Amino acid sequence: MTAVAFILGGPFLALVVLGLVPALRRSGRPAALVSILGIGASLAAALKLLLDYRAAPEPAAWSFVWAPFTHYASIEFGVLVDGLSALMLAVVALVALIVQVYSLGYMSDESPGSLGRYYAYQSLFACAMLGLVASHNTLQTYAFWELVGLGSYLLIGFWYKKPEASRAAVKAFWTTRAGDVGFAIGVVLLWAAGGSFLFTDLFHQAETGALAGTMLSLGVAGLFLGAMGKSAQFPFHIWLPDAMEGPTPVSALIHAATMVAAGVYLMVRISPLLSHTPEVAFWVLTLGALTAAIAASMALVARDIKRILAFSTVSQLGYMMTAVGAGAGIAGFYHLTTHAFFKALLFLAAGSVIHTVHSNDIFDMGRLWKKMPITGLYFVIGGLALAGVWPFAGFYSKDEILIGVWVNGHPVAFWVLLVTAGLTAFYMGRAFFVAFLGPKESDGHPHESPTVMTVPMGVLALLAVGAGIGGLGGLTHSLMQASISAGHGAHGAAAHPGWIPMAGLSATVLGIAIALLGYQMRVFSPAAIHRAFGPLSTLLERRYFIDDFFEWLYRWAYLGLGTLIGWIDRYLIDGLVNFATWLTWVVAREARGSQTGKAQDALYAVALGLILLAFLAFRL
Repeated sequence: MTAVAFILGGPFLALVVLGLVPALRRSGRPAALVSILGIGASLAAALKLLLDYRAAPEPAAWSFVWAPFTHYASIEFGVLVDGLSALMLAVVALVALIVQVYSLGYMSDESPGSLGRYYAYQSLFACAMLGLVASHNTLQTYAFWELVGLGSYLLIGFWYKKPEASRAAVKAFWTTRAGDVGFAIGVVLLWAAGGSFLFTDLFHQAETGALAGTMLSLGVAGLFLGAMGKSAQFPFHIWLPDAMEGPTPVSALIHAATMVAAGVYLMVRISPLLSHTPEVAFWVLTLGALTAAIAASMALVARDIKRILAFSTVSQLGYMMTAVGAGAGIAGFYHLTTHAFFKALLFLAAGSVIHTVHSNDIFDMGRLWKKMPITGLYFVIGGLALAGVWPFAGFYSKDEILIGVWVNGHPVAFWVLLVTAGLTAFYMGRAFFVAFLGPKESDGHPHESPTVMTVPMGVLALLAVGAGIGGLGGLTHSLMQASISAGHGAHGAAAHPGWIPMAGLSATVLGIAIALLGYQMRVFSPAAIHRAFGPLSTLLERRYFIDDFFEWLYRWAYLGLGTLIGWIDRYLIDGLVNFATWLTWVVAREARGSQTGKAQDALYAVALGLILLAFLAFRL
């Protein structure tokens, strides 16, 4: 628990110091040093916790009652340390530290006040994400879940003077909030059915049958809606490509091991509940496979290097969700950890290119290999890991998912993921061949990035290789056996067909080969193919018109409904109130003449009233 205190306390104290000392926050690099020291302490404690847990793998929990109730479950604040959270804490802290160090070079042109604000947001985001991972109950998870959303909003919209950045931040915020409504409902339903917010209590009740039926299914479905928003699953994936308007280090942080991984982490965490709700697991599997394929297809025609990587992130998150829905939660989490390293590497390499070329369009780049060999090498390593080429980390984790999906009896999803693997290799090959080996001379004077940017990329490059051959998969399995139910964790990898790894590698090689033939060797013309498939190309470029549909829905349904309600409120409800006021005034004006002030007139009125009362009394 001491280690957990340091893990959560490091970025929290950095945030408090930067928040309460404005002079320090406006100082620029000193503020950055405070934030980096905070996440550095968090990483050191997370690594110690991971080593200690590996030596003695016994789950532990610590909590205190925050809000006691007599007739209802008390609200507790606490932490849960098991294999799942211990490994995830280390991954999040590591990527956050690397991104913050890299940002010293990438954000060097910012003013001191702006840089200090950036690092304050970084500390807020890191604290929220680490708190989410360590939470031991659904309500506390939801609280940190919302803080993660706030941190991502601030970071995506960091350059708030750019209209595109502001719109992207708002779009991300409201899209994820739509899913979070489901999360909140799911938390309440599970509490109403199980009488507890604690994960361990809910898992035990589901295992014994005390928590079952419709309430369990609806509760888990609600949590999945929240995961769909954070992890950009179809149709909530629309926010993530636009989030590229934020600084590139933010893209690396959000789209690697942190925010977008939160949804996958949540589903892996509740997989003991998911194993008792097969109908929800089916939708997790189906939407995951659909998301993987749709996002990969949109990346085929994207020109913005960061958006290509963003579509790739959506696709890989679909991979992970498919694994969780198929009952291979450990494989999905293993891919989450490897993806954190090579996707962060790819974003930082892309940021290195953008930093010197001053353009995101891959067709504005070209011949960067000779001028930026270190960045080019790192991009190749990250791209090969993402494509799933041996011996890089993505090869091992991707095959774990393919094996898990096939062995657990989902052949359609398997073939969808296999085709997606080929598409992934193609669009990553396309990005590399155009940007680094293309015939066009890049604009400006491209040069290698400073050491403060290349060293963090080097660390991620080593992890993108070592996480596969170094045995991270075996570590993940050994750490998580106690965290995930047997029915929703293992997939019988020892009995898998031997052709599956070869099929995955073949799809990857085929995708790279097609990209090589088209964009490097010029055996065929990609532009001619693009024109030949004009309607399909337009469909992909417009993202299947899903964004347009949501914009139409917002403009005509949401705003239209608001206009209708406003008209009813303004002219009907307010009109009735105003009419009653007017009528009262008219009646009072006419009745005013009857008040003469003469005593005999008052006596006449009293007599008339008595006669009327007597008449009514006799009639009744």
